[in-house]
Amino acid sequence: MKTARHDGSKAADRPRHALTLVELLVVIAIIALLAALLLPALVGAKATSKQVACMSNLRQLETAFQMYAADNGGYLTQNISLAHEADGASSTNAWVYGNMKSQSDATNTPMIKIGEQYPYVPQTRTYHCPADAIVGDGLPRVRSYSMNSWIGSTEMEVAEAPSPFRIFLKDSDLAAGIPSAIWVHMDEHVASLDDGWFEVTMDDSVPFARLPATRHQNAYNLNFADGHVEMYHLRTTATQIPEVQAAAFTPFTPLEIPASNTDWIKLKQVTTSP
Repeated sequence: MKTARHDGSKAADRPRHALTLVELLVVIAIIALLAALLLPALVGAKATSKQVACMSNLRQLETAFQMYAADNGGYLTQNISLAHEADGASSTNAWVYGNMKSQSDATNTPMIKIGEQYPYVPQTRTYHCPADAIVGDGLPRVRSYSMNSWIGSTEMEVAEAPSPFRIFLKDSDLAAGIPSAIWVHMDEHVASLDDGWFEVTMDDSVPFARLPATRHQNAYNLNFADGHVEMYHLRTTATQIPEVQAAAFTPFTPLEIPASNTDWIKLKQVTTSP
């Protein structure tokens, strides 16, 4: 009796069926579903990386701030507003120069290089938040950060006189005011960013005369006099102003935000001390 041979030739000759339209649609739907599930994670990872890079920039700026004081008898870099300069005040050692509301200044890297902190952190990209997408003449702005108006300036002392709050002109002033609770540089909103001077009115005359940035998913970064960096989430809709390119080079009009706003109170608490 002969045994049949099974050499697979018949299986090889069997016709192969292509995917039906229904099966193809199911595959496409599955791929689309997986993409939809992964996309938020990818976007979130990209946003997180920019946030971390921004915090690194602010950490370097704070190091430069401290090194300048160490080399200059404890004196801090000057921090003077455009309005004060217009009144005839001279600034020979400002931490940074340039008006980001001016397109020529906004893309002018030499304005960064002549600032007194630059020799201690000689990289222009350190002054620009990687999440800041605003451009002028097709180029990114050279600066995204500003300094606390109560540091390196006497302007607030004059504006709010008499005031129970202190200004900080030397590192010893900061030491007396608890360095870990006083912010120095901040991520500023495109709508108000012009000079390097971020005004905070402790007398509540104009809550949020300048706006913190919202580019980190409704949050902004700020460094402190002891060297650490934090991220503050904006909790109220009044302060969650989207950063749009149309606002980049137009004058800023302070918003009507009440002094009871919790985001405002949180910022004031780390701006100066009695």
